[in-house]
Amino acid sequence: MIMGYQYACADFTFPLLPHRNVLELIRLMGFDGVDVGLFENRSHLQPSIVFGKPSENGRKLGCHAKEAGIAVADVFLQSDIDFSTRAINHPNENVRREEREKFKKLINYALAAKSGHITCLPGVYFKDETQESSYQRAVEELLWRIEQANRAGIIFGIEAHLGSIVDAPEKAEKLVSDAEGLTLTLDYTHFTKVGIPDEEVKPLINYASHFHARGAAKGKLQTILPENTIDYNEIVKEMKKTGYDGFIGVEYTWTEWEDCNRTDNVSESILLMQRLKQAEKEY
Repeated sequence: MIMGYQYACADFTFPLLPHRNVLELIRLMGFDGVDVGLFENRSHLQPSIVFGKPSENGRKLGCHAKEAGIAVADVFLQSDIDFSTRAINHPNENVRREEREKFKKLINYALAAKSGHITCLPGVYFKDETQESSYQRAVEELLWRIEQANRAGIIFGIEAHLGSIVDAPEKAEKLVSDAEGLTLTLDYTHFTKVGIPDEEVKPLINYASHFHARGAAKGKLQTILPENTIDYNEIVKEMKKTGYDGFIGVEYTWTEWEDCNRTDNVSESILLMQRLKQAEKEY
């Protein structure tokens, strides 16, 4: 039985603070690690900058995290705010080639930061071709990434999210089956927002290597805990049952996107971590 999960907090939870202060705050709040966002044009650390010297900049991040007393739990790459512009399954071969190069740098960056986990997006459907074509190209690109990650000894997961080729639990389960070795950075909130019940998402815990948690409800990708409808007690129970051994990342964000700028992220992050830890004691 897994005892005592480690908890991470996302650095993009606090975009208004300098990054070193964010790391310090995360530790002061009682977290064990940081989930690092490499989101072009919307996070502290930009892929276009840190990938100039990925190993050197990764070591710098690792040192800053160590000084703050936390680990780097995950490094999450998003090459553009728009999910399609730099999607891994883009029809343009040049875009795909450039994204493969970024993935290699992501691995180097994360390993230098002493992180054992990386996350990317799974790709989208493109209008000028069949959904099957978009899907099969995504599988091909993911298989290549799985091979690269395995060679480097780092765990690779994708986040099934709204607007992607896996916007429903059954689609995510099929993708994991078709791309052998793929794991999930699992986030219930994308499914909860569109009214998909927890029971349909729960089987995906079997494929999770990292986990994102925050308050959510139908129509609300992010909300306060009194409005939350996700049964995190049941999730922890299932994690214990299936042997989940990754970090649990509390992932509140602060952005106008999806009205994710209406929560007190310090309080909500602490309260949710406390709820999850209490659930651990009960199961």
